[in-house]
Amino acid sequence: MTALADRQPHRITFANEKGGTGKSTTAVHVAVALAYSGAKVAAIDLDPRQRTMHRYFENRTETQERRGIDLPTARCEVFRGDSVADFDAMATELAEGMDFLIIDTPGRDDEFARHAATESDTLVTPMNDSFVDFDLIGQVDAESFKVRRLSFYAELIWETRKTRAIQRRKEIDWVVVRNRGGHTEARNMQRIEKALHELSKRAGFRVAKGLSERVIYRELFPSGFTLLDKGHLGELGTSHLVARQEMRSLLASLQLPEVTKAEPKFELA
Repeated sequence: MTALADRQPHRITFANEKGGTGKSTTAVHVAVALAYSGAKVAAIDLDPRQRTMHRYFENRTETQERRGIDLPTARCEVFRGDSVADFDAMATELAEGMDFLIIDTPGRDDEFARHAATESDTLVTPMNDSFVDFDLIGQVDAESFKVRRLSFYAELIWETRKTRAIQRRKEIDWVVVRNRGGHTEARNMQRIEKALHELSKRAGFRVAKGLSERVIYRELFPSGFTLLDKGHLGELGTSHLVARQEMRSLLASLQLPEVTKAEPKFELA
């Protein structure tokens, strides 16, 4: 990790135009993990209809009040504006005094999601290990499974990264996160891995292993707890401990900047 050089918060956008990839769950866990590290975290939910991330943090706040406990968390607001200018104004306001600004986008094509992606420092695209999800970033040959071309979304990010590098001398760090890999047939997983490796060199993204499909993630939502809140989850089974390790590994893979002078008030173990 590198250190944050100034008070401009590091923007992390979680974006995928396909739903059901564990995007909001991953975003919440990353936000809480950063809060555990002592960082000040704000978040914007760009889906005013489902507002999954916002509901997660609402549940977290209600659990704190009901149990009289103190949990690291993020300030989360729902964007309901009508223009990109409205979004930029909201992001600027929430970013004040923060170390990280996390943006969770809807699982559909959306002008605000595209704008958030192009303004991010770290762009995280969670995907399931399937060629249905792979199609968002690239198309493969039906016989050889070799990459034929970049998708519209990948081309958008590619062009944006080039523009950012020229104008600001700072590229977007694009990370494709492979979620729910445990339910993928081995040979198909190998084909996806090979195709991702090939496409990553052409589109300029990194690949990270994400979160496996586990019931625990759905069970935690009503309380707003995360796998990092070990002192409040009771005795964890082996699968839950493995899931915690997956989360720690993912956070390390994102290579986010460290917050200088931040002193963790909670243990992230």
